[in-house]
Amino acid sequence: MDTGLWMSILLFLAAGLMGFVTVLSYRKRQLHVARTMILVMLAAAFYAVGYGLELMSRSLSGVKLSLQIQYLGIPFVTVLWLQLVIQFTGVTVRMRRRLALLLFIIPMFTFLFHLTNEWHHLIYTDYILNDSGSVPLYHTAKGPWYAVHAIYNYSILACGIGLIVPMYWRSLPFVRKQIFVLILGAIAPAFFNLAYVFGKNIDFTPFGFAISGIVFVWGIFRFNLMRLTPLALAKVFDTIRDGVVLLDYEDQIVSYNVAAEEVFPRLAAISGYPVPGKDVLSDIPGLPERLSAANGKEDRFPLQLAQGNRLRHYICSLSNIGDEGRTPIGKILMFNDITELMENESRLRETARQLSELNAFKDKLFTVVAHDIRDPIAHLVSLTELMSEEPADSNLLQAEVFQEMQGQVRSTFHLVDNLLDWYRSQNGEVSFRPSGWSLQQVVRQALALAGARAGMKRIEMTENVDEALTVFADKEMLDLILRNLLSNAIKFTGIGGKIEIGAALDDQVVTVSVKDNGAGIDEETSALLRQEELFFKERGAEGEGGAMRFGLVLTREFLRIHGGRLGFNSVPGAGTNFTFTLPGYASRENTEHEKEAEVG
Repeated sequence: MDTGLWMSILLFLAAGLMGFVTVLSYRKRQLHVARTMILVMLAAAFYAVGYGLELMSRSLSGVKLSLQIQYLGIPFVTVLWLQLVIQFTGVTVRMRRRLALLLFIIPMFTFLFHLTNEWHHLIYTDYILNDSGSVPLYHTAKGPWYAVHAIYNYSILACGIGLIVPMYWRSLPFVRKQIFVLILGAIAPAFFNLAYVFGKNIDFTPFGFAISGIVFVWGIFRFNLMRLTPLALAKVFDTIRDGVVLLDYEDQIVSYNVAAEEVFPRLAAISGYPVPGKDVLSDIPGLPERLSAANGKEDRFPLQLAQGNRLRHYICSLSNIGDEGRTPIGKILMFNDITELMENESRLRETARQLSELNAFKDKLFTVVAHDIRDPIAHLVSLTELMSEEPADSNLLQAEVFQEMQGQVRSTFHLVDNLLDWYRSQNGEVSFRPSGWSLQQVVRQALALAGARAGMKRIEMTENVDEALTVFADKEMLDLILRNLLSNAIKFTGIGGKIEIGAALDDQVVTVSVKDNGAGIDEETSALLRQEELFFKERGAEGEGGAMRFGLVLTREFLRIHGGRLGFNSVPGAGTNFTFTLPGYASRENTEHEKEAEVG
């Protein structure tokens, strides 16, 4: 087998290897780096196949056709490799498309000039037959544009090396292996091409691309070359909200993320890395000593830094990092910004203090209400009741004014009384001690207390409660519930009206109704009464004023404590029926509490 044939076979095998790399890259084609790798390998494959055909050619026309195939890849392969480096390192992201157009200007001219070389001979001026009978069959005399093409390619190669080597020194060990693969993949063809330019008759550059293909296959399978680029790692690194500073085993800063610049603005001012960490981090008292003393265990400590007019708080952690978890290769210093957390905590403390002061003021306010308002109003109620027992004045106008004043004083007293009871219930001062009580006796006691007010309006009050019904309730709360419902019924029932109290037992639940034939409740008022908070005020019949809010709110809250509920049904002009439920049962036996109620 002659030399040309076995060299051609090797070149075809090399092209096949580049095709294999193309297939591997195609599987990751969603990545820009993978798509560019496909183009690099295709350009190198055209170069290798074309040169293999040239070595097998036996005529000048065959050699020229082989060169046309080679020039489908020769002008572009180096520029594509530079594109690969740019994407890998992430430089000139904003101008990447414009830069690509500029970089491909000379390669496109080279391709076109070779395609039309017979007209101007800018690439090859002549084809010289090789009389020695060895390969290749023809030598080429280079034209002026070939020199431009060669200088441009080596300049592109130098730019790529200049971009990727600094990144190699700044990167972590895992990423360094990926970068080394890219550098080796470019150096091998360049080395063989230099040998060809400086005197060798055979162009071994395609064999250099075969080495590149082997190196890329190794990088893809061994170091995940097409999975996570340094650019992707850098983006992940920079998007971490915590400040991160990486130091090598000599405590020199080799990298940091954007958040770290906010903690140490000096990091951005330094042009060349690595730099000694002690020099940059010396502003933090004790931090250089912590760097030196790190012994494999994580060191966590708080940090406060003044930045402008704001004091920022951090939780710092210093940890050792190792190659595959064994050999220590450096340290990682992280700054977790907890400034907002600390400021929110401070605001919460201040808010809690203010709420405590407001709560104390509220307690004092209700104490004043209890002692300075309730007692005088109670005294006024007693005085008006005494005055009402004296003969009525002959002056009807004065009598009406006196009745109105008496009603207002009594209504105000009940409002203040309910307000204070509600406050005690909300403040936890009302104790809940339920027991069994005869409902009939409790209702009759409430009717007796409300009889005087009802008698003034000649309202008939009746009860229809079975003496066997017993409710399980707190006596004080039950008295207040009945008192409020009877008070509202009397208030909204006209002169000569009627109020009925009934009760029924259903499955250990007693339903009590307080029904009147008064003015009833209109639709708007009904909607307000069904709200969680009652802010409704309405004047009673015959101009009698009153406030429904606290009485019904307190009634509902006390019923909820018992596990019951408050409801109502009203027809305007026909009356209202309030109902409430309490746990209970039917019993013919009187308890000591019932006897107590009788005595009371």
